[in-house]
Amino acid sequence: MDITNPVHWFAFGFGSGLSPVAPGTVGSALALLLWWWLARLPMPWYLLLVLALSLAGVWICGSTSGQLGLHDPSAVVWDEWAGLWLALAGLPRRWWWGTAGFVVFRLFDVIKAGPVGWADHALPGGWGIVADDLFAGVMALAVLWLFRAVWQRCSPLR
Repeated sequence: MDITNPVHWFAFGFGSGLSPVAPGTVGSALALLLWWWLARLPMPWYLLLVLALSLAGVWICGSTSGQLGLHDPSAVVWDEWAGLWLALAGLPRRWWWGTAGFVVFRLFDVIKAGPVGWADHALPGGWGIVADDLFAGVMALAVLWLFRAVWQRCSPLR
């Protein structure tokens, strides 16, 4: 894999996707570390950044995937970044929320249930590569927000 190509370097998550073991998880772990900084942004800027990175990711992931001749190669993790950051949108900047978001997002991304699997197979090129992770992010976000709402309502530790 040509890591000297800047487009590939972005697609590979600055090299995190080149991990020989669980590249999607390693790429998501780096995205989680970056989230710690990004979560300080005002929500409109945060969401605008996620949108911009997602749209750029369609081209970045599609270009790298096409040049490698593979659909959604495991080393391409830019899409995991966008999906995880969507999953964590609006959640408190706390290590347990980051960890919970990471775990729930990875679960939806790996099992590819419902719209995640559909997007991965039905949408062409970079659109499918990015959309499946965005769907996983939306599903994780819904679970996390539901859990947060129940916790705030029912917890004696509020």
